[in-house]
Amino acid sequence: MRELEPQLNEQIQRLAISQLEDLGEALLDFSNAADLAAWLQLHQTEEGATN
Repeated sequence: MRELEPQLNEQIQRLAISQLEDLGEALLDFSNAADLAAWLQLHQTEEGATN
């Protein structure tokens, strides 16, 4: 198993609990780290739009 890039790890740590729950479900569909990065980018944009 490969270790996450520090940037991805930091983004995950900043997620709200509800986003972590969503990520847990979404992880089942990911096939690589790029899928995770895309999901994080999408959900950080959504969080910024609601704040």
